[in-house]
Amino acid sequence: MTFNDMLNIGVMQGFAGLSLFAVLLLMGLGLAIIFGQMGVINMAHGEFMTIGAYTIYMGSLFAEQLGGTATSYYFPVAIIAAFIFAFIAGWLLEWGLIRHLYKRPLDTLLATWGVSLGLQQVFRTFIGPKEVSPTLPDWLMGSWAPSEGLDIPINGMFVLALTAVVTIVVLIALNKSRWGLRVRATVSNRVMANAIGIDTKKTDRLTFAIGCGIAGVAGAAFTTIGSTGPTSGSLYIVDSFLVVTFGGAASLLGTVVSAFGIAQTQSITEFFLAGSMAKVLTLSLIVLILMVRPQGLFASKVRR
Repeated sequence: MTFNDMLNIGVMQGFAGLSLFAVLLLMGLGLAIIFGQMGVINMAHGEFMTIGAYTIYMGSLFAEQLGGTATSYYFPVAIIAAFIFAFIAGWLLEWGLIRHLYKRPLDTLLATWGVSLGLQQVFRTFIGPKEVSPTLPDWLMGSWAPSEGLDIPINGMFVLALTAVVTIVVLIALNKSRWGLRVRATVSNRVMANAIGIDTKKTDRLTFAIGCGIAGVAGAAFTTIGSTGPTSGSLYIVDSFLVVTFGGAASLLGTVVSAFGIAQTQSITEFFLAGSMAKVLTLSLIVLILMVRPQGLFASKVRR
């Protein structure tokens, strides 16, 4: 095997890590908003990702029934629908359950874990226990070959572009929008925020719903690299919490950096080791770094 072959394999393996990075980052962004900004441990976050993935699948089936150009252009519309459906589900969950459990993180953990199991059973009952995959548009298929022996999948590049857009929008919204100002004021001092006229309960509900909506977009991105089943989201929940904890509980920059580091380490080590060993090595590195820096890579203030 020549040096160029090794280099091409390394680049393609690294790009495979970027696809995993995109999913982890979108999941981590939603958790960073919910856990970092609100202090809620949402164990059902993976199921909101599954809602987004199933939305893409249902959109694919509907587009195939319509025929014509619908099969080529349904995907962007389905991504927006995935955000909306996950947003609505998150809004209802916050209104019906989460708002009664603020300042009780262990209770939110147990309650949302129960919601997670319940949603998985709903998926099995109404959609089916088998994994499904949508029919992707033709423009998402194939690969780009910048040089001989190097093939970069087009769907991976699309997912990266989608992730970049969502990340930029979230950063701008948190730092420039009225909603972001209210979130930062509520996190800083809830009593004072109420005193100056901010409806902190409404802010909490909107923040939780937006975090769930972003998980729905993560599910849409996931459909381009894997099939979807009732438990697909739960397989990513631990990694998503690792991303948020490792990066720093309320730091969006830390979420980006930790998602990239975890995804690349896991992807590259999987090429040389078995999948389980690569996972163990990644977790071991994270534990060692957290022993030295328990507040995460980028410390930030969270609600007390």
